[in-house]
Amino acid sequence: MAFFMRRAASHGDAEDMTQELFAKLATSHTGPMDNADAYIFQMAANLLRDRGRRERVRANFRASVHAGAGDLESLDPARVLLARESLGEVSDALRELPERTRAIFLLFRLEGMKQSELAALYGVSVSAVQKHIFKAMTHLTRRVRAGE
Repeated sequence: MAFFMRRAASHGDAEDMTQELFAKLATSHTGPMDNADAYIFQMAANLLRDRGRRERVRANFRASVHAGAGDLESLDPARVLLARESLGEVSDALRELPERTRAIFLLFRLEGMKQSELAALYGVSVSAVQKHIFKAMTHLTRRVRAGE
């Protein structure tokens, strides 16, 4: 927890990240390792990096929502309804994907993780990550076009 306390914004964040790290360690399927300390510190560093990315995405989103607040009054209700329906279709299509494919796609597209980072996170090759992303994009494209 000291690792997170020195780097987190608050004590609560440090506790949350420590708990998340323990949960990941408990569910990881790694066998015996040469340097467990290095493995744990790398996982902690990755967790911090992921948290930072998520916070940047959220901050950018909040800033864009705030900047575009004046535009909300000019939105046509029909366009809003169509956008909600499209979002629902995309959401349904995402739920149809296998869990790992969906997670890789969302981390890549929404969180901005690099393919090499995803490969390391999931213990697969970069090529396998690319195939998951392609599979997700193909499925989403097919579903959205079918709904038109």
